[in-house]
Amino acid sequence: MKLTKIETAKAPAAIGPYSQAIKVGDFLYCSGQVPLVAETGELVAGGVEEQTRQSLENLKQVLVAAGVDFNSVAKTTIYLTDLGDFTVVNGIYASFCGEVAPARATVQVAALPKGALVEIDAVAYLG
Repeated sequence: MKLTKIETAKAPAAIGPYSQAIKVGDFLYCSGQVPLVAETGELVAGGVEEQTRQSLENLKQVLVAAGVDFNSVAKTTIYLTDLGDFTVVNGIYASFCGEVAPARATVQVAALPKGALVEIDAVAYLG
């Protein structure tokens, strides 16, 4: 099966050897998005609320570059440095969900790139 790289300048450039997303058949595998501002490559100002919104906006731009939106997302994973932020993140996340909320896992991690508090990845169906 052919792998197709999906890339957009409207989301932060990859900060390592990975792609923003890869299309494989009818599926789109989106790399985790941390709350970097695309234009500067720096973390968005603020706390977990601002960082969650920025991560989701970044993910949205990757989805748009592939020709879909959150209604096509089948699975997400949310990585938090503090599960105590779950309720706040969950509320913001819900406002981005499509008509059918995707399957999801949320896990606490020791640290994230650039000192981020949250990272979110996704798998979307393109068919």
